[in-house]
Amino acid sequence: MSDTVNSLSDLQTLGEGVEAAAPVVNQAPTPLRQQELDKQGRAYATGRRKDAVARVWVKPGTGKITVNGRDQEIYFARPTLRLVINQPFTVTERTGQYDVVCTVKGGGLSGQAGAVKHGISQALSKYEPALRSAVKAEGFLTRDSRTVERKKYGRAKARRSFQFSKR
Repeated sequence: MSDTVNSLSDLQTLGEGVEAAAPVVNQAPTPLRQQELDKQGRAYATGRRKDAVARVWVKPGTGKITVNGRDQEIYFARPTLRLVINQPFTVTERTGQYDVVCTVKGGGLSGQAGAVKHGISQALSKYEPALRSAVKAEGFLTRDSRTVERKKYGRAKARRSFQFSKR
């Protein structure tokens, strides 16, 4: 065989006799995060949203969610808030497999529901580290940092001016 290549057909015939060597890459397997459990076998995480802070404990169970000692249907009466809380379980396909106990302080019901969702997502990823990528892809591990803007002096609210009077 000659070393010169004049056309693509020459290149094809040149490559028939030689097997392409795959590049050898020493890639270490990505270290999976460790499971973080307390003495009772629960995963703990803190969730935050607006002014609300939720302390969340997750353990295997039947899917019961308790918020401040009350059932989720009683504490979060609106179905949209319960939907927000259950989002991490639906994304990871773990509905009805974990019991959640949480205490929430501060903020309103909407902020508290967001805080519980954030806490459940964090605790789930601590209990089952393999679920972290699915929960992170949905953006549930990121704290939503949006808060209410403060009122400024010389203004009626944060941005609204006082009513203008011509006379």
